[in-house]
Amino acid sequence: MITGERTALNFLQHLSGVATLTSKFVEKVAGTGVKIIDTRKTIPGLRGLEKYAVKCGGGENHRMGLWDMILIKDNHIMAAGGIKEAISKCKMQNAKCKTEVEVKSLDELDEVIKYPIDRVMLDNMSITQIKEAVKKCKMQNAKCKIEVSGGVNLDNVREIAEAGVGYISVGALTHSAPAIDISLKVKNDINDKVKGGLKK
Repeated sequence: MITGERTALNFLQHLSGVATLTSKFVEKVAGTGVKIIDTRKTIPGLRGLEKYAVKCGGGENHRMGLWDMILIKDNHIMAAGGIKEAISKCKMQNAKCKTEVEVKSLDELDEVIKYPIDRVMLDNMSITQIKEAVKKCKMQNAKCKIEVSGGVNLDNVREIAEAGVGYISVGALTHSAPAIDISLKVKNDINDKVKGGLKK
């Protein structure tokens, strides 16, 4: 037990920290219907455990890997030659897999929501931009779910949730959660019983 103490405590402290931070975010958005989700920003080899800890804290898992959902980001768009080309190539490769596209501006959103995508990720947008994005999606592509990512913290997550989005992804849940202070103490039952008897 003593040999494995430090390793076991390291796991418990880190994963308990992930679950605790997740629960704080979940509590902040309670009643809004918004789901707090994690990202793939995890420690190599610990993704399964960290994502389980997020679930324990009341959050939801976004993607376990690249196979869960197609997420088209700026690098993919640049490499494909444009948003339309990126979406088309992904659909050709796997038409059944859900598709999400990251946008950094309302102009990019206008172009993206013209296509049959399942979710759009609003990256580092202000509250004003998020509210406008929600209106645009409802009017032009009501089936498209909205996710907000970037710059999310415990101080602004409630306001973001109340803007009308469906998901808020927080990378900090796994890559920046403070470890919980947990220790292991060995108890000597025999000595404790003797001491207890003497006190009587």
